[in-house]
Amino acid sequence: MRLDHLPRDADLRLVVSDMDGTLLDADGGIPDRFWELLAIMNERGIVFAPASGRQLATLAAMFAPALAGMPLIAENGTLVVRDGVEVSSSVLEPNAWRAMVRATRAARDAGRNLGVVVCGKRAGYIERTDAAFVHACSPYYFDLDLVEDQLAVDDDVIKMAVFDFEDAEAAAASFRAFSGAHQVVTSGHHWIDIMAAGANKGTAVRALQASLGVTREQTVAFGDFFNDAEMLAEAAWSFATANAHPEIRELARYDAPSHRDHGVIQVLEQLLGL
Repeated sequence: MRLDHLPRDADLRLVVSDMDGTLLDADGGIPDRFWELLAIMNERGIVFAPASGRQLATLAAMFAPALAGMPLIAENGTLVVRDGVEVSSSVLEPNAWRAMVRATRAARDAGRNLGVVVCGKRAGYIERTDAAFVHACSPYYFDLDLVEDQLAVDDDVIKMAVFDFEDAEAAAASFRAFSGAHQVVTSGHHWIDIMAAGANKGTAVRALQASLGVTREQTVAFGDFFNDAEMLAEAAWSFATANAHPEIRELARYDAPSHRDHGVIQVLEQLLGL
């Protein structure tokens, strides 16, 4: 559907957007126009929530100018927080996430160039210290703790994030043993996220809708990759950016321009009648 064919009078109460490849521009920044639109949404009682594989602390820093009342859907939906209060979370069993650490070590010993972040509620924990891996993690994990042994981490672990320097989809095969009881999803060309079964951005959106008293028909969602699939299904107004994976474009009800063309901004301007 063309943007100028979108209705301008829809009853919208919740807007949820993925970050990388969706809201963020080609330089990885939040478009300047977004802040004006956010102020308009706030005035109209429309809640905006970023939904990302990024860490809670990272999202809080990115949206620091306007955090009041803004829910943050972090770590691919395993942690949702609004105004410092936890809305929902999904924690991995210690034996399970430690087995995942060992699996990453085994895959690396077998020749795959992998690194892993043990994602806790308080921080992300790494034991690989080379500049290339730290650089790959830094945009997504503002709170990174270097530890000698990830198996000794003492935190509520909500996700395991595995970085493959070559191809995450190919590397995902190394973690198939966990797919029965856990979510194993590629969240980008280099990242694999492993979470508890049923934990995803979709379940996070449902929890947020329930807490806000918002329906699926009042929800708008934007995404571009596999970790956005369940989230898009929870919104009657689901948009995939032009740069999205073809399978995600098939799942979404509507198309949006590329993130490089500020597609989320263009759609919101139309939906808000601007």
